[in-house]
Amino acid sequence: MIPTVTRRPVAAVVLVAAFLVAACTGSGATPTPAATGTPDAFGSCPTAQPDPLPAGETRTVTIQTGLGEIAVALEADLSPIAVGNFIALAECGYYDGVVFHRVVPGFVIQGGDGQYGKKPSLDADRVGTGGPGYRIQDEPVTATYSRGVVAMARTSAPDSVGSQFFIVLSDDARGSLQSANTYQILGRVSAGMETADAIAAAADAEIPSDPVEMTDVSVATP
Repeated sequence: MIPTVTRRPVAAVVLVAAFLVAACTGSGATPTPAATGTPDAFGSCPTAQPDPLPAGETRTVTIQTGLGEIAVALEADLSPIAVGNFIALAECGYYDGVVFHRVVPGFVIQGGDGQYGKKPSLDADRVGTGGPGYRIQDEPVTATYSRGVVAMARTSAPDSVGSQFFIVLSDDARGSLQSANTYQILGRVSAGMETADAIAAAADAEIPSDPVEMTDVSVATP
């Protein structure tokens, strides 16, 4: 049975029955600052929910790692709020130096905690609990989870998405993800799934002792 996880507490990883991946702290109906951290350290990065990406627009995000490159085709029509948020964070450099802090082979790789998961100041005790200092609104999920899909991580609380995201490694993950059907889908890996697989293969544990870093994350308009 594939292990499933919830938001990582400061001192431990909790295993639960439903797959709930980490986002920033807090809850509420509208985006508000996180209770901890210093999101303003990123300078030009957003401090509240960014504008949605307009309908019909697409972007390509390229994630560089030491194990290769991953290209992601983003589609506004899937989740305009979440896609606009992801693009804004990528464009301001929030994801540069951030690691894939959680790995479940055959299921997902998860990263994006720029608060506690950014090298060289990675906090191994708290990585996976941080976010950008705000949260975004939920959106309906209308697409299907499958290998190569990229979606936003969250807790079970409403409007709990921040900066963390995951890449689905296998079609077999569909059942667990679809049972919740709340992880806003951004798009799909258009090239470099072999890199995602290599990141999974390199991990020595679900929370890797030497996590793979996103050395550069850039955005282009097709």
